[in-house]
Amino acid sequence: MTETADPSAPGATAGMRAGFAALVFGYVLSQFYRAFLAVLAPMLKQDLGATPEDLALASGLWFAVFAAMQIPVGHLLDGIGPRRTAGYLFILGGAGGAAAFATATSPLAIVLAMALIGIGCAPILMASIYIFARVYPPAMFASLAGLMIGIGSAGNLAAAAPLTWAADALGWRAAIWIVAAATLAVGLALLALIRDPAPAPPAEADGAGFLHLLTRPAFLLMVPLMAVSYGPAAGIRGLWAGPYFADVFGLGHGRIGVLTLWMAVAMVLGNFAYGPLDRLFGTRKWVIIGGNLAVALCFGLLALWPDGSVARSALLLAGVGFFGASYPMVLAHGRAFFPHHLAGRGVTIVNLMGIGGAGLLQIASGRLFAVLDGAPDAAPAAGYAAIFLFFAVLVLIGTVIYMLSQDRLD
Repeated sequence: MTETADPSAPGATAGMRAGFAALVFGYVLSQFYRAFLAVLAPMLKQDLGATPEDLALASGLWFAVFAAMQIPVGHLLDGIGPRRTAGYLFILGGAGGAAAFATATSPLAIVLAMALIGIGCAPILMASIYIFARVYPPAMFASLAGLMIGIGSAGNLAAAAPLTWAADALGWRAAIWIVAAATLAVGLALLALIRDPAPAPPAEADGAGFLHLLTRPAFLLMVPLMAVSYGPAAGIRGLWAGPYFADVFGLGHGRIGVLTLWMAVAMVLGNFAYGPLDRLFGTRKWVIIGGNLAVALCFGLLALWPDGSVARSALLLAGVGFFGASYPMVLAHGRAFFPHHLAGRGVTIVNLMGIGGAGLLQIASGRLFAVLDGAPDAAPAAGYAAIFLFFAVLVLIGTVIYMLSQDRLD
């Protein structure tokens, strides 16, 4: 099931359209899985005794396992192509992990289920990015990645108010069983519909020079921002927003679902907004810098006034979601340092930095919250203010280092 990598060939785009549709649905579910704990947190606490630290570990492990899988996924994409890589892993890990989540009876079971789901979701975006890198001109890469992530971020929307309504009507277990069935169906569609690009010429198919590229100063200066540009927005939306609004403002899960929905909408809009900006302004580097400075500012204001008002906090979190959607641009910038025949390993190593950083930040934020929330006479907002400040400082440091990097558009 291999097609030509020439985008101008008659059938190259048309033949891949159905496969792209399946990948988009897969990415919708991948986004759902990284965000749904924020809405289910009160229910999991009530039914299973899951604490915010338990859920931070579960969310962090999802990201950590997802990140660890990027190395084998990169080799599989370059070796056997995106069809089998994405299809089989999504069925076994994604659908299997969702089924394990729906039958969980303890916080530990939730943690293990999230790890399995992380394995399943690991190849979905990278399979799409691999096809973009192999089939389309470099100038289109950021826009295509932004479009894919923007549409796929509908999973963030589904993991907000719609999941709240489904869990209220059916119970959270039944709601997750439905998602597990959808995951299985999409996995089967991936196997049936994806068309693999033509393999790289045999002389170029080895990994010569790959480790050398990873040690280039121009690339290394990007690594700190890669590690912190995605995690804070994903962490707040995927976990901390729900407990924050519940503990600090006393909101029920209905209103939490609505507020997290607005943050999810901001993230979707941000992905679409970032996509064409590199061509509009003639730079990727300074678009990324401006966006991440805005993220640091929003987090700084939240740290200063964590319990001021629901409206202000929701607006600032929406700002984090919108300006924190620079990931497609970061991915495009990092991809520009890797040659064509290392496209699979190139995009996955960049993704490893971003998703691995998100996982570590989730786990670290959970530990930070547990220490401060358990302090004598601690105000309800103290732990959350510390998390906001933690994210603000890390994004600022990563952005300052990134300012020394080399701008690349191809």
